[in-house]
Amino acid sequence: MRSDMIKKGFERTPHRSLLKACGVTDSDMDKPFIGVANSYIDIIPGHVHLQEFGRIVKENIRAAGGIPFEFNTIGVDDGIIMGHDGMRYSLPSRELIADSIETVVQAHHLDALICIPNCDKIVPGMIMGALRCDVPTVFVSGGPMEAGKLSDGTSIDLVTAFEAVGQFKRGQITEIRLKEIEDKACPTCGSCSGMFTANSMNCLMEVLGIALPGNGTILATAAGRRDLVRQAADRVVALAMAGGPTMRQLVDFDAIDNAFILDMAMGGSTNTVLHTLAIAREAGIQ
Repeated sequence: MRSDMIKKGFERTPHRSLLKACGVTDSDMDKPFIGVANSYIDIIPGHVHLQEFGRIVKENIRAAGGIPFEFNTIGVDDGIIMGHDGMRYSLPSRELIADSIETVVQAHHLDALICIPNCDKIVPGMIMGALRCDVPTVFVSGGPMEAGKLSDGTSIDLVTAFEAVGQFKRGQITEIRLKEIEDKACPTCGSCSGMFTANSMNCLMEVLGIALPGNGTILATAAGRRDLVRQAADRVVALAMAGGPTMRQLVDFDAIDNAFILDMAMGGSTNTVLHTLAIAREAGIQ
């Protein structure tokens, strides 16, 4: 195992001592060490519930015979930073996230990785970092948000809220209607309902072969999403014990080609072109 670099042999006595301070036991030293990259953050609605997902992942990794080590990445909410200078930090955050994944996994010689992203630049950043590490990796996202509903039964989402600003400025809706839209457009946790970057990328990951079926469509609030998280945790342990396939074995030219085909077929976010090209570059694909 890759992790033998930090846990085997008499020369690693101090290393094992430090690991034991984290709760690792002697019997754990023969099990695969699996990184749990969690993008939980309180200011992104698609990520506020990911702390729970991290707990589920770690419990299932232990039950399946692996040793989980959770760490976190930063995150930026493209909706909240829209329309002001905060948007300057969006794309650079992708590179910081990729760097953080690479740093933790490579520095500690982890055997495998499970990534818990959901929104905006976090998904491609984690994919890029995982490709650099090229270890067995499974992705499981936080899931999409439920649609909102106005008192008259109209279904709404975040786009409705953006459109409402213009409608109010033109005098087409009242301040009361504007406030109702604000209060009801984003009713639950999850990636914003609509084919924006998050939901597009979460679907593309299924085609890339790095996420289980349903990753892009099961609601964040559904019991089925928790089941998917458990399945993903079981899967990453199986991959770790088998030694693969690794990220670069899965994300090849055909996988990238299929990702673009799916994106065009479903009318996904144009941002996925930007991200999928960057992913291909990290995978060494022209």
